[in-house]
Amino acid sequence: IAPEQGKFLEIIVKLIKANNCLEVGRFTGLSALSMALALPENGSLVSLDKNVDTNKTATGFFKKANQDKKIKTIIRPALQTLSELKQDNRTFDMVFIDADKENYKNYYDKSLDLINKDGLIVIDNVLWHGEVVDKTKNDKFTNTIRDFNYYVKNDKKTEQIILPLGDGFTVCRKL
Repeated sequence: IAPEQGKFLEIIVKLIKANNCLEVGRFTGLSALSMALALPENGSLVSLDKNVDTNKTATGFFKKANQDKKIKTIIRPALQTLSELKQDNRTFDMVFIDADKENYKNYYDKSLDLINKDGLIVIDNVLWHGEVVDKTKNDKFTNTIRDFNYYVKNDKKTEQIILPLGDGFTVCRKL
């Protein structure tokens, strides 16, 4: 994510007074760190990623910022972990999705089962470098994001807005 997106996540976590957050896809950890910094001392963030190498980088940043005690990292495919979290009756105040775009719809649907009423789901890359509005762009990833945006727009379980921040954030509130 871009630095301004990190600050946005930090402010949103504070605004909704989140105590626990879930992140689907982490890369080097800026989004996780942004959310963790905003959580109260007893708050927690579960961060899902499948890349062992970027996990090492991210956990180094978490320790350096003294946020490692708030962040639980799970390294394995997210869809499997999301199902396990549901089986364990886990709930979250906020979910941030920034993983493989082909599974955005699946991550979104599974997140709806894990989010508290009035909780937020924030999804990154929904403007896809502006290509989603360019009718001449019809590659696989652009169409995947377009289809996802249409799906979320028509979902009656949430109210949502796309913000042109970074590569585009969709913010959804569970009804």
